Amino acid sequence: MNASTTASLADRQQRIAIIGGGPGGLTLALILQKNGIPAVVYEREPVDKNAARGGSLDIHEDSGQLALKEAGLYEQFQALARYEGEDFRLFDKSGRVYMDEIAEADQPGDRPEIDRGTLCELLLNALDPETVRFGHKLLQAVPQADGTHELRFENGLIDTVDLAVGADGAFSRIRPLLTKAEPAYSGLSMIELQVDAKAHPDLAAFNARGKMFGLGDHKAILGQLNGNGFVKVYASLRVERDWLQTCGIAFDRPAEAKERLLAHFEDWDDSLKNYIRYAEDTLLPRRIYMLPVGLRWTRRSGVTLIGDAAHLMSPFAGEGVNLAMLDAARLALAIVEHGDIDKAIEVYEEQMYAYSSHSAQQSQDNLELIFADDAAARLKALFERYHAQSAH
Repeated sequence: MNASTTASLADRQQRIAIIGGGPGGLTLALILQKNGIPAVVYEREPVDKNAARGGSLDIHEDSGQLALKEAGLYEQFQALARYEGEDFRLFDKSGRVYMDEIAEADQPGDRPEIDRGTLCELLLNALDPETVRFGHKLLQAVPQADGTHELRFENGLIDTVDLAVGADGAFSRIRPLLTKAEPAYSGLSMIELQVDAKAHPDLAAFNARGKMFGLGDHKAILGQLNGNGFVKVYASLRVERDWLQTCGIAFDRPAEAKERLLAHFEDWDDSLKNYIRYAEDTLLPRRIYMLPVGLRWTRRSGVTLIGDAAHLMSPFAGEGVNLAMLDAARLALAIVEHGDIDKAIEVYEEQMYAYSSHSAQQSQDNLELIFADDAAARLKALFERYHAQSAH
């Protein structure tokens, strides 16, 4: 912005629009609200659907928890968080156990679990009711000569804003304003399933209170106990991008689909195959995408990105939601400190590039390891190195 534009912003309330009502967008809006800065969140879904967009999240001390402190929700989060959710069990495909970590009740760790829906409900309840506007699907963001952006929505609304923040995920409508980079297929496809642990006590006992990884043959069966008593399951395979269409599995015919999926894990131990056998009648196939590790862009006036819109990566660093919330905190605090939007963008983006590129590389390295030969043994060795470094 030129000096006259900056001066005019100082004379009026800057209009901030956040595109996307996930954990990152909601956290950004709430920290701004806590500091007396209004913002509007435009969410494409007609109602909050965060509960259906993922299972349990481990919220890290130096990122997600830090953001919750800035948002004034840390104590409420602690009351809801499951520290026992840090349990971790690791097997190879034969059912041989490699790791069996149990979180000590009297020694809570730094990565307690909370369901995504519960976290977002906590954020939504703390926001002014008029902040989040559901049913607003962004079609286009058009830069204006004065540094503002005109947001055009499918429902006909047009809003002109001083700052447009893309918190709209993997296929962001805001990202093309800043970079031509597009998400690329990571080589990994997952089928998400869900098991009622209460109805299957054998699986509940096998899974324990947190996460279970079964690894082998460049495949994985991943289980994660949620707060609602269900285990989210991710049957994961390294396959070609079009495999979900060409594999012959009719995902809309659950009983048949589970049998066909089990065939891909035919020689796996029954305790692992039960995660597919016992699953409910909804199978959600999805490809895992990623942006280039270390992505940067040429800074532009009045627009920036947070979360997956900025640094989409595979889930194998456990950082996705945590980074989105940390991005939200860093951007909000930069706006509070500097007042000037462009200065805030500059400060935030330089910080974000540094920490997100490290996590993106870690995520990519872990994906390669988890779907490599001897994956269970190699992942155990990685954890042992991490614990040894942490002890020093």
